[in-house]
Amino acid sequence: MTQGQAARLGGDFSFILKLVGAAALVALADLLFYLRPAGSTLGLFALIMLGLTLFIRPDVLRSWPPRCAVAAAALFALALAVDPTPLAAALYWVALTLAVLMPRTARFDDGWRWAQRLGLHFLLIPFGPFRDRMIARRARRRRGRPLGIARRLPVLIVPVAGSIVFLTLFAEANPVIYDALASLNFAPDFDFETIGRIFFWGAVFVLVWSVLRPGRARLAPAGPGIDPDFALPGVTIASITLSLAAFNLIFAGQNGLDVAFLWSGAPLPEGMTLAEYAHRGAYPLIATALLAGLFVLVTLRPGSATAGSRAIRLLVTLWIAQNLMLVASTMLRTVNYIEAYSLTRLRIAALIWMGLVAVGLALICYRLLREKSGAWLINANMLAALVVLAASSTVDLGRMAAAWNVRHAREAGGRGAALDLCYLNNLGPSALLPLIELEGGRIPAELRDRVAWLRTRTIDRLARDQADWHGWTWRGARRLDAANARVAALRLPRHRGEGRQCDGRPFPPPPPPPQVVAPPAAAPQGDLVPEITVPENEAEAAKPLTAPAGR
Repeated sequence: MTQGQAARLGGDFSFILKLVGAAALVALADLLFYLRPAGSTLGLFALIMLGLTLFIRPDVLRSWPPRCAVAAAALFALALAVDPTPLAAALYWVALTLAVLMPRTARFDDGWRWAQRLGLHFLLIPFGPFRDRMIARRARRRRGRPLGIARRLPVLIVPVAGSIVFLTLFAEANPVIYDALASLNFAPDFDFETIGRIFFWGAVFVLVWSVLRPGRARLAPAGPGIDPDFALPGVTIASITLSLAAFNLIFAGQNGLDVAFLWSGAPLPEGMTLAEYAHRGAYPLIATALLAGLFVLVTLRPGSATAGSRAIRLLVTLWIAQNLMLVASTMLRTVNYIEAYSLTRLRIAALIWMGLVAVGLALICYRLLREKSGAWLINANMLAALVVLAASSTVDLGRMAAAWNVRHAREAGGRGAALDLCYLNNLGPSALLPLIELEGGRIPAELRDRVAWLRTRTIDRLARDQADWHGWTWRGARRLDAANARVAALRLPRHRGEGRQCDGRPFPPPPPPPQVVAPPAAAPQGDLVPEITVPENEAEAAKPLTAPAGR
């Protein structure tokens, strides 16, 4: 056997092995997920997929960058096994895709170019099997004519698949066709569930195939970058110096007001509440900080004349410090708003985002002072974002929000806002343990009844999910055990109420039906009979008949 024949045999075996692996993962996905809830089984599938990928693609472990991506994918798969969330699933998929794409690049350049590669790879996922089909056809042509049957099989794909789809639709619409097809022992049940399952298989196969045989996401070579001597129109040392001096004065005024009203507790102008002052400025001030960072990136590139000015560097450092103060004040505004109203997962995410903005501003200043490259800045910011996202994928933000709201609720003796039981109901199992603690505390009887209904409903729903092994999760099982133990310790009774509103209030009674008034009896339709008045006495009878006045 020649070296070329051995290489072709190895390539054919590798291709067949990937087909078998993809088919096995499709069958496993059908067993675990099709029309079933996704629990810790999602983490199990992710770990099996990662192991199969490493078995089929051993080149992934030959260098350190893809090894780090594999380790990250394994950690996110464990996070999916603990409690599957969309964020953990997305991070797992990104890490696994990075692991299989990195061996096809010469080196790790920067995060921005890898973001482009990932975006291009995700866009081309649906076309992967068709691309490989064309590659296989060209390879067979180079090696000679294939067998007659193998050459004609691709011709049958479209007519056979189309006929199956149309027969399924006609069988659903026509009972005669349905009975005829159902009488065939080898024919599957032709219904919409069968069509859905076929599409599910196809979607899983395409996603798995994109990892086992990823395409080459080729990007244009990186350019030399912007010449440090290049200057934007109007951007000179004098203009940047004046701009930074003016910006520092404006920011000093804004920060001075925040120090006076937010940090020191001075009374606000008449007619303005602290919640209004906090809410109005939260997001515009973050936009201001982002614009400040963009201004520094564009006008003070490392190596440029503006970046080399000592006065400008001092003014930039002062301005970045003022921007950090601005971000801190914005976070305090959000905290004050939360104290006036309540905490939600979205507001927690907003605080995390503000912290990332502060980190980005500090990195911009460090890059300018240390003359780091643009690739360093991009990689540092992406690393910070990935660390924060990875931590967020393992933390139950809903539990944090529910616990804070219950602890500070006005009804429970706290100084916060009134408790929003509808929001706690929407949080589902995340709010279960805080609801139990609230019910066990000193609260009014009417509120205790509503909380008991919510607690009973949430426990029943969680127990239902944990009873099915498809939807079982490690975090859900631990939460259910802790809830049952706490309910037993507090001797909380099971609520027997029927369906209620989202906040546990009973539905108002239906309005009484409108009273139907019977219509008056209709007059007879015969000849009209003149009304005859009988006189009460003889005097009345003696009066002559006169016509009414005006006639």
